[in-house]
Amino acid sequence: MPPSLDQQHYEVVIIGAGMAGLAAGIRLALAGKNVIILERHNASGGLNSFYSQGGRKFDVGLHAMTNYVPKGTKGTPLTKLLRQLRIPYDALDLCPQNGSKVAFPGCELGFNNDFAFFESEVARAFPQQIDGFRALAEEVRTLDAFNLGSMPSSAREAVQRHISDPLLEDMLFCPVMYYGSAQEHDMDYGQFAIMFRSLFFEGFARPLDGVRVIIKLLQDKYRSLGGVRKMKCGIQKIHTSGNNASAIELDSGAVLTADKIISTAGAVETARLCEDQPADAASDNIGQLSFTETITVLDQQPTDFGWDETIIFFNTAERFRYARVEDELVDPTSGVICFPNNYQYGEGRQLDEGYLRVTAMANHDKWCALSEDDYLAQKAYWYEELQKVTLGLLPDSKLDLNAHRIASDMFTPRTVRKYTGHLNGAIYGAPNKIKDGRTHLNNLYLAGTDQGFLGIVGAMLSGISMANLHVLSE
Repeated sequence: MPPSLDQQHYEVVIIGAGMAGLAAGIRLALAGKNVIILERHNASGGLNSFYSQGGRKFDVGLHAMTNYVPKGTKGTPLTKLLRQLRIPYDALDLCPQNGSKVAFPGCELGFNNDFAFFESEVARAFPQQIDGFRALAEEVRTLDAFNLGSMPSSAREAVQRHISDPLLEDMLFCPVMYYGSAQEHDMDYGQFAIMFRSLFFEGFARPLDGVRVIIKLLQDKYRSLGGVRKMKCGIQKIHTSGNNASAIELDSGAVLTADKIISTAGAVETARLCEDQPADAASDNIGQLSFTETITVLDQQPTDFGWDETIIFFNTAERFRYARVEDELVDPTSGVICFPNNYQYGEGRQLDEGYLRVTAMANHDKWCALSEDDYLAQKAYWYEELQKVTLGLLPDSKLDLNAHRIASDMFTPRTVRKYTGHLNGAIYGAPNKIKDGRTHLNNLYLAGTDQGFLGIVGAMLSGISMANLHVLSE
């Protein structure tokens, strides 16, 4: 039986059972540390989890696992991650994408898991920009993007040193931002480089059964090492003594003590748990960007309708705008279309039903201010609006999607806030990341979204890196 929580001491307490928390837990358990993971909700995965509805499993977050490389590739984030966690490559069941694209008015760029193809697409669509693009790609390839001590710098300014066409600039930023930026309009160049590599130099893959394969793999590994994980176990307060965290008080009233704490709850959210900080601590670093997503289950495979891409990053406006939605509940002018069926699952392996997922930016405050009746009505309205936008970008745009729809669902910023605890429903957390994971307390550290490594692989590497740096190296 696991120990009671009525006053237990651990070498390390990890707050949050998302990808970063589970990876940190495995790394520490491998080193023989006495570690516990505390999770407020009843499911692991954090931003990348799943839920059941009508007998189906719906992924949340995972469109693709970025940083994909074939088995045996050396020196990449995925390879390093698996080595650090002692997990075999094949256990992830990674199936590469068919191919994706960036679609803007009058211009499209295709890409797959072969960077040479993307480079040829840029040369085709922007022949005057190809030399600058190649120079940018080489700079990104050699940049020390994982340097924990590097100072933030503007990605827009860095890209503009090489790319003079605003359309190509926007088309490069659209997928990179949608898959990882917490900052409006711009992003840190180091984070841009991490995402550019993960999307274009490496690529997309997915297990046939989605994110739950990855979650189960991490949970089973952690459990096999003797790690303790407590679900439905929220944190009420982090008590402090001088410059240290002295105890963790749970929602239940139980108290834990620990030599060190790694929090994946977010920078602002973690600061506000500390009793020595005001209730509005770090207000200048609250994330402002949230999203909505529709999920449609179809009676046919997407390819039956001529929908062959895996992911489409789209923009229908004159200029791509990546910023907080101000006037509406949803901004339908840009977003991401994902077909989870369109991966190379292998002979005889395929999802039984067709899936269409559409992501767009949304206003957290407006969604949360709605009455329950208005909330349901607006979900229905915006579901239909996003399907119209999507069909306008796809072949057979006059298709009656409702005639092929078996089931559907939609989550909003209100859902994100409820199940992640992120203020403003900010999926990518605070705009200013804390790369070394340090906080105002000597024994409290950050990992995950607000440490700054992005994507599923990035989140796990964040947990590993912070465990290595702040616990195992000492």
